[in-house]
Amino acid sequence: MTTTEERRLPFARPNVLELAPVYEALRRETPVAAVTTPAGDPAWLVTRFDEVKQLLGDKRFGRSHPDPERASRITTAAVQEGPSGSYETEAADHARMRRLLTPAFSAKRMLRLEADVQALVDGCVDRMVAAHETDPVVDLHELLALPVPVAVICALLGVPESDGPLFRALSGRMASAAPGAVEARTEFGRYMAGLAEAKRANPGEDVISDLVAAQAADETFDYSEMTRLAVGLLFAGHETTVNRIGLGTLFLGTRREHWDELVADPDGRVNATVEEIMRLGAPGDLGLLRYAHEDVSLAGAEIHRGDAVILSINAANRDPGAFSAPEEFDPDRPERAHLGFGHGAHFCIGASLARVELRTVFSTLARRLPGLRLATEVEDLDVRTGHITGGVTELPVTW
Repeated sequence: MTTTEERRLPFARPNVLELAPVYEALRRETPVAAVTTPAGDPAWLVTRFDEVKQLLGDKRFGRSHPDPERASRITTAAVQEGPSGSYETEAADHARMRRLLTPAFSAKRMLRLEADVQALVDGCVDRMVAAHETDPVVDLHELLALPVPVAVICALLGVPESDGPLFRALSGRMASAAPGAVEARTEFGRYMAGLAEAKRANPGEDVISDLVAAQAADETFDYSEMTRLAVGLLFAGHETTVNRIGLGTLFLGTRREHWDELVADPDGRVNATVEEIMRLGAPGDLGLLRYAHEDVSLAGAEIHRGDAVILSINAANRDPGAFSAPEEFDPDRPERAHLGFGHGAHFCIGASLARVELRTVFSTLARRLPGLRLATEVEDLDVRTGHITGGVTELPVTW
C-alpha cells in the first residue's frame, strides 16, 4: 500500500460543524484512498456512503487483526488506536456481547426510561435558568450537555454518579493523543474491575451486575474482556451523546428557521430534528477502524489481508450520491438512512438510549427556553483537538 503525506489524517476542518473540503474530492475521485494515520502508519480511508455502508456489514472486516503486533496503529490515544479482541473468536465474542446487552438497551426499556430522563433534563434546565439570573451567558455544555448523558449511563450501568468526575477525567485522558492515554486506560480498567467486584458481592439491577453474572457463568467470557466491555460502555455511553447535544445546539443556533420550527411544534418536530443532527453532526475527525481479514477489491483499491481501513461516517453522511443538498441541515429531507448509528451487525446498541436523551433535551429546550441563542460565534468556540471524539469544551448560550 502506498500513502502520501498530503493525505495524512486528520484533515484540518474550518470549524466544528464543517468537514475538511478534501473529503468531497476523495468521495468523488478516490472513495477508497491510501492515507497515513495520525500515528504515522498506512491505512485505507473510505468516504463514500455505499462503500462505508457495505463495509459496516461485511464479515470480511473486523476489529481484530490476524497479526496484532504488525497492525497499523491509528492514533496514539488509547481508544480505537489499534486492533481489539481475538482474531479467532471475534465473531463469537461479538454475538455474546449483543446477546447480553440487547435486553438492557432495548427500545422498550429505553421508553420506560423517558420519565426519568425528562426529570433529569428538567433539573438541568432549572439550573440553567437559575444561573441565568446572575449571568446572562450560561454554559450549556457544563450545565446540560455533560451531566445528562453521564447521569443516564451511570444509572443504566450501575455506576455511582458521584464517580462522574473521575471517569470523565479518565475518558478525556484515554481518548487524547497526549501522553498518558495508555496509563488512563489501565487506571480506568482497575476502576471498573473494582466496581465489578463490588457488584459480585452485592449485585443490582444494572448492566454491570449482568455482565459480572454472565462472566462467572461462562468460562469462555474472559474477565479482562468483561472489564474492557464495561469501560467501553461507560466511555461511549456518555462521550458520544454529550457531543451530539452540543452539535445539535450549534446547528439549531446557526439555522434559526429550524429552531423556530422546533419551538412551534416541539413534539412533532423533534424526531426529524434529532435524526438530522445524527446525520450531519460530525464529532471527531477520523472514523471507525476495521482490519481486512482477507484480500478484498473495493472501488478500484486492492485491500490486502491485515490492512487497516478507516470508515469515515462523517464523509459518508454528507455524500451527494445518498443525500440531496447533503451539507444543508434539513430535518424535512426525504432521505432517512444515515449511518450516524452505524449499520448491520455493529449497529449501535445504544441508539435507542441516545435517541431518548436527544429527543428529551431538544424538545425541552424548545418548550422552556424558546429564545435560546448562541452567545458566541462558532469559529470562536474552544474545540477539543487531538481527541478521538472531538467536541467543544464549553457552549455559551443566552436567551
